[in-house]
Amino acid sequence: MEIRKLKANEKPPMDLLMLADPSIDRIEEYIEEGDCFVAEDEQQIVGVYVLLQTSSGNVELMNVAVAEDLQGRGIGKKLVLDAIQVAETKGYTTLFVATGNSSIGQLALYQKCGFRIVGVDQDHFVIHYPETIFENGIQCRDRIKLEFNLKERE
Repeated sequence: MEIRKLKANEKPPMDLLMLADPSIDRIEEYIEEGDCFVAEDEQQIVGVYVLLQTSSGNVELMNVAVAEDLQGRGIGKKLVLDAIQVAETKGYTTLFVATGNSSIGQLALYQKCGFRIVGVDQDHFVIHYPETIFENGIQCRDRIKLEFNLKERE
């Protein structure tokens, strides 16, 4: 499997991106401003992530998604670790990521990769998304914010 930056003439894999974010408008916004990376296996895109600079020293991991039939095989972890490496190489000091309170697997993954919980935006998904989102039998209401301090890796 190879992880690479999406080429300028390639269309982003919207089907995968929508697995992690149900808002096409939001995806198009951060895809336009950020850098999209894809995981390819046998010339097929199987995963994706997007990095978006939020300030001079900070970057946010906006979306991490793996094809549904390939989840649970370590591809998501490889994508997150690649995002950490790219952010570090580009000289950022902090990498942020946010996910829903109901995203139990994602919360575990980010923490296993070294992210720490730094905040909660209550009712974020209720306010900013028109449809009610349920995951793992839990209503997705709150956005959990995590950060990875890249300076600690030096």
